[in-house]
Amino acid sequence: MSRLLRRDDAPPVPARQLTATSADGARIHVEVHGQEGAPAVVLSHGWTCNTHFWAAQIRDLAVDHRVVVYDQRGHGRSPAVGRDGYSTDALADDLEAVLATALEPGERAVLAGHSMGGMTTMAASRRAGLRAHAAAVLLCSTGSSRLIAESLVVPLRAGAVRTRMTRAILGARAPLGPVTPVSRRILKYGTMGAGSAPERVEICARIVHACPRAARVAWGNVLAELDLDAGVRELRVPTAVIAGTEDRLTPLVHARALAAALPDCLGLTELAGMGHMTPVEAPEAVTAKIRELVTAYVPAGGADGVDGTAEKEDVA
Repeated sequence: MSRLLRRDDAPPVPARQLTATSADGARIHVEVHGQEGAPAVVLSHGWTCNTHFWAAQIRDLAVDHRVVVYDQRGHGRSPAVGRDGYSTDALADDLEAVLATALEPGERAVLAGHSMGGMTTMAASRRAGLRAHAAAVLLCSTGSSRLIAESLVVPLRAGAVRTRMTRAILGARAPLGPVTPVSRRILKYGTMGAGSAPERVEICARIVHACPRAARVAWGNVLAELDLDAGVRELRVPTAVIAGTEDRLTPLVHARALAAALPDCLGLTELAGMGHMTPVEAPEAVTAKIRELVTAYVPAGGADGVDGTAEKEDVA
């Protein structure tokens, strides 16, 4: 990291740390913030990020919710896997493992996913684990297909040349190196709105630059071929969509397509002037939407006959 975290943007300290074991044996780092028995929220981060990406939501929600966050495989404290371990099926497997590890049997929670985290939810839409635990879903700054065809990161007219260049960026093997003024400007252009505050750009830059190169490349190649349109149509729980109007990575065309295709869409919130990193750029709006979903869809105690207070074994 380019500098030490300031006290006001330091990631919250989790109440518990767990390890979920996915279907292929991959170990997924899980953190639980807040108090046992409180309404549960499960947050899934995007490509090149980690649990720290949700720091603002954790600080706010953990006061009166139980907030579960986890590192996608190869990110943060979740170890890298073999070459064949990166796929949308693996994303779904990992989410199922996290839900089984962090929630009680039958306990319902709001699932919020940003970018690749939202794709994770789409990939898991048919899974028994998701259907058993998802009370409602928030899809934040994400898309289900045609990511490289629709991306606006490369400032060219839509077509084969722009698509090839975008594919090359997603799969680029060059190390990101330390955070510098130049790298911050590049990241802000590609992922954030023009009016984003410098300290929020800095937070995102430190998180993205900390992502291991192998995971960044492997997942970038998966995203380049993404097709989860069928998964969207099978996501049969109340689902809200939120996106920034200046998102270049997953432009509004994706959010609008999701809102049209979801079986039980609660509406699309368009955040004026925001880019792709909406949970960091507009934390109050994203947190408020999560709270709204919890209030409307999470039953008292998490589920009929489940009080959510049973202890789970911590993993050091």
